[in-house]
Amino acid sequence: MFKGLLGKKLGMTQVFDEAGAAFPVTLIEAGPCFVTQIRKVKKEGYAAIQLGYLEVKEKKLTGGELGHLQKRKLPAMRYLREFRSKENDIKVGDKVDVSRFEAGNRVDVVGISKGKGFAGTVKRHHFKGGPVTHGQSDRTRAPGSVAATTTPGRVFLGKRMAGHMGSERVTSQNLKVILVDVEKNLIAVNGSVPGSRGSLVMIKETRKQ
Repeated sequence: MFKGLLGKKLGMTQVFDEAGAAFPVTLIEAGPCFVTQIRKVKKEGYAAIQLGYLEVKEKKLTGGELGHLQKRKLPAMRYLREFRSKENDIKVGDKVDVSRFEAGNRVDVVGISKGKGFAGTVKRHHFKGGPVTHGQSDRTRAPGSVAATTTPGRVFLGKRMAGHMGSERVTSQNLKVILVDVEKNLIAVNGSVPGSRGSLVMIKETRKQ
């Protein structure tokens, strides 16, 4: 059975089990989504299922997006995302909701991490930094040497340095589903997921069992 959903991160809270133990969970308002396209290996070269999420006004979409949905007699939706899957238990136009998941399932949650702006090497790459004594008054959070003065005499590509931090696609893997509320379209997963409140996330069956 295909297990994939688009949703909106609501925030974190905690739940208690029967023994009274607390679990930190992230609440996600997931779905309902519509199947907008099914890609097949013979035609596109790979198998995937495209879902649409969050109905909006038609003027919010481009002409191509609107035509893509109108051709399939679907409402205008803000987000279209693909899930690699070979499952054939759904078809174009079907509605997908949180009922496809149940407590105890393991999922991967994909989102865009919070943007931190320009950050130094200590914050961005967890560098140790220099000593605070022996005359080092202004080099505590400096990156140190970045290249040799002779051969090869250049900075190698990929050198960890200061720069833009965050706003990247991040996947939280193998999270346990703690709670599923079909009536409210809510799903709670154990642990944190990338992104800020209100940001789009993809929930899919974990790749690492």
